[in-house]
Amino acid sequence: MQSQITQFFNQYLSEILLRSGEHLILVAIAMTIAISIGIPLGILITRQPKLSQPILNIANAIQTIPSLAIFGFLISVPFIGGIGPTPAIVALILYALLPLIRNTYIGITNVDPAIREAGKGMGMTDRQLLFQVEIPLALGVILAGVRVATVISVGIATIAAAIGGGGLGVFIFRGISTVNNELILAGAIPAAFIALAADFILGWLEKQLVQQREKTVKINRKFAIALSILTLLIAGSIAFAYQQIPPTIVIGSKNFTEQVILGELLAQQIESQTKLKIDRRFNLGGTFICHEAVKAGQIAGYVEYTGTSFTSILKQKPISNPQVVYEKVKQDYDQKFQLELMQPLGFNNTYAMIIRGEEAKRLQIKTISEAAKYTPQWQAAFGYEFIVREDGYPGLAKTYGLNFPNPPQQMELGLMYKSLAENKVDIIAANSTDGLIPILNLVILEDDKKYFPPYEAVPVFNQEILKKYPELGQAINQLAGLISTEEIQRMNYQVDNQSRPVAEVVREFIKSKPELISQSKRQ
Repeated sequence: MQSQITQFFNQYLSEILLRSGEHLILVAIAMTIAISIGIPLGILITRQPKLSQPILNIANAIQTIPSLAIFGFLISVPFIGGIGPTPAIVALILYALLPLIRNTYIGITNVDPAIREAGKGMGMTDRQLLFQVEIPLALGVILAGVRVATVISVGIATIAAAIGGGGLGVFIFRGISTVNNELILAGAIPAAFIALAADFILGWLEKQLVQQREKTVKINRKFAIALSILTLLIAGSIAFAYQQIPPTIVIGSKNFTEQVILGELLAQQIESQTKLKIDRRFNLGGTFICHEAVKAGQIAGYVEYTGTSFTSILKQKPISNPQVVYEKVKQDYDQKFQLELMQPLGFNNTYAMIIRGEEAKRLQIKTISEAAKYTPQWQAAFGYEFIVREDGYPGLAKTYGLNFPNPPQQMELGLMYKSLAENKVDIIAANSTDGLIPILNLVILEDDKKYFPPYEAVPVFNQEILKKYPELGQAINQLAGLISTEEIQRMNYQVDNQSRPVAEVVREFIKSKPELISQSKRQ
């Protein structure tokens, strides 16, 4: 056990430190801006009571919106949207506003009216009353709001990985997609430590203010020193963040193992064949996030599946001819989105309806049609995309007459596999090339009515970026037809079951292809 922990830390310690730094930077920048907005707004509504209810209602409403919904909405918003740290910081600011505004408002309005009257009797102006009486007395409550907002931001910042914002959420999403508890803990434990440390430091400062309120001068001096140190740390973090030279090319991927492998393959291929720098934005939230990001040029490219493009993006009815699907997607992507559909990579990753191996053996089930009569006693679990897609659950249920007693549970892919293996659900929709299928002794049901369309893996790139860097297209075209179904399943297995780093698995695959190595040598 100890050797496993040592091996894990040797492998991931540097990345844990890097992701922790990204996490701190996200929270520090967001809190600096949120404090500069929230506290003045809280002061404003103490002076303009008519504005208090509308502003607090808006802040409350923002707090009730799911974080992924805000991240998804921000992708298409100009200037502050897209993918990466910027929309993540905007979302964190929005979530931090409520405790900052509310505590500032409550702290000032709860100051004893007699003290205000005494200040006015001494001839104090409203400004003097605010800064010399009200804010010092309300400082403990205001700081409690800062404390709550900071802890909220640390937690929500883990979701930033869904839009390429980095941070410790990268480990959590990667761990969920590979059913790897060690990776989940590698993200969750440092995030919890950061939250607890921030809570302790701010709590200590708040306690000092409450206990020594009478010693106003000393308190203000201590607070000023602490605030100055904190400001310097935040300013340093911001400067560090913005001194990083943005890489030339951004490569994205969706949020499951195979996609991360394919994203890494594109990245390593470009790095080996060109002089372009690569920024890896993997584990993005799904098809629609990746599609919007590549359309907007937020990422240069990613790997998509033809059936997904045909049905989910182009809203076409599923058909089974691979060539027709490919040509239609290529034409429409070019005309509608100014996106280039490259040559297929060589394998078809279709949707797969999966049950436990022992269940298939006990019930003698091999096809979806045979499984349909058991669905009234089964619980299903599907991804959120599959439930709403044209080629997903609605059409599948109609084609095969599936009739579950309860609506399918919506889960991430890694959680679906875990739930199926632990008998918490009975059937899931996953990918036919997933490495976890043989590991967990699962069985793919035959699509005997040919419902699912072809899902050939194809790189999709932004045309403007390809025109700017023509060597990019040349490098990607060398991957055409290079990956077999067996090879991608083997790579999925190595990452999922053997917990090998994605970069290492991809590097070995490239070395196994002499044609790629020879192309690299000619560069």
